[in-house]
Amino acid sequence: MYKTNKGFEYEKIAQRYLSASGYRILAVNFFCRFGEIDIIAKKNEYLIFIEVKGRKNISAGYPREYVTKSKVKKLLLTVKYYMMVNNYADMNCRFDVLEVIYDAKKINHIKNAIEMEGF
Repeated sequence: MYKTNKGFEYEKIAQRYLSASGYRILAVNFFCRFGEIDIIAKKNEYLIFIEVKGRKNISAGYPREYVTKSKVKKLLLTVKYYMMVNNYADMNCRFDVLEVIYDAKKINHIKNAIEMEGF
């Protein structure tokens, strides 16, 4: 995997995992002026915004550790925008982080990883 394709590969792994786990993927790489959301999915009564983080191994820390406060701020603005333009104001939602540790062939799905005030 070339460096520029690693994120894409991790997102493909995440999509396969989510689909196999009963999630219906609504959007991938949703982008607006506020930022980007890797995957938007639905399961049961929830609209789920998923940040995918992957690393070859954990020698430099767990992938989830790279979800910074500034990244969270951008993600929350992007979530609000997505919900507004898609008429999801009354939908229950949550924000998950899905980390892929490539060499270990491990996926950690961290549900409700970020508190989304006002939702």
